[in-house]
Amino acid sequence: MTFTYRRSYRGKVQAALLDWAGTTMDFGCMAPAVVFVKVFERAGVPVSMEEARAPMGAHKRVHIQKITQIDAVKQRWQAKYGRPPGEEDVNRMFADFVPLQLDCLSDYSDLIPGALEVVAALRARGIKIGSTTGYLREMMEINLRDAKKQGYEPDSTVCASDVPAGRPYPHMCLQNVINLQVSPVEACVKIDDTIPGIEEGLNAG
Repeated sequence: MTFTYRRSYRGKVQAALLDWAGTTMDFGCMAPAVVFVKVFERAGVPVSMEEARAPMGAHKRVHIQKITQIDAVKQRWQAKYGRPPGEEDVNRMFADFVPLQLDCLSDYSDLIPGALEVVAALRARGIKIGSTTGYLREMMEINLRDAKKQGYEPDSTVCASDVPAGRPYPHMCLQNVINLQVSPVEACVKIDDTIPGIEEGLNAG
């Protein structure tokens, strides 16, 4: 007879890994959404705000790719260009996205009400603060600067561009665990406003 044993962590929470846009900063996650709409408008295939938000939480290039895979968007693209959207289209739109996003990030950099108080309460309990984001590092430098001015500075920040793959892969969470020197991974809690962000935490254990 074969047995499989599984141990479970029953200790204290040691770290909280927080998302950025939509969770601690930029209520409603407006900064990326408005730029996705603008990028597709420039490409000649307008998308709705709902379509632009659908893949929220993913690496921004992956996000654009997932928008092109929405049936209605794919049909509009086919009607406009006589073919479905491809990798070159995604690459071109992502290249357009980066400078547009960099230009407007500070317009949406207010911390969400209550975020500072929650972080302070967690730290008062000895809980470290890590963070993950679908933004590239160059974008995150702007958010980090603006957040610091408002009193928010996580102990660790890992971007989608810092690791081999973004959400829902666990890499950003696991890099936070390393940076924060937390063990075991079960002592961490992932806090996010998107499904890929929660899956990221589950996949990290």
